[in-house]
Amino acid sequence: MWLNGLYLTSCGVNIVRVEAVGNYMLRLFFSDQHVDVINFFPFLERSLNPETRQFLEVLRFNTYRLEWGNLVWGDYAMCFPIEDLYEGRLEGSRALAVAEKGSEYGAQR
Repeated sequence: MWLNGLYLTSCGVNIVRVEAVGNYMLRLFFSDQHVDVINFFPFLERSLNPETRQFLEVLRFNTYRLEWGNLVWGDYAMCFPIEDLYEGRLEGSRALAVAEKGSEYGAQR
C-alpha cells in the first residue's frame, strides 16, 4: 500500500533508512520515526542453516539493502518480519524458524 509516497508493508510501517554502527549492528529508521539498533550476531551465530550462516562473514553481511521497506540480503537469502525488527526481537523471530527450516531441507538432499 502506498501512503505519502512511501510503500507501507502489511504492518503499516516500513524501514526508510539503515546505518551500520558496528559489526553485525544496524541502526534502523522506521517510517513512524521509531529508531532502533539491532545486533544480528547472536541470530547468525545460532543459525544452523548455511544460507544464513554465510552472513557471518562481515563483508557479506554488509551487502544488506532496503527493498520495498524491507531489509534484505542477497536474493532474499535472509530477511526478517518488519514487526520483529521494529520490536528489536530476533530471538524467537519467525525468521529463525524459517532459517532453521531451510537447514532441514539441506539435510534431506
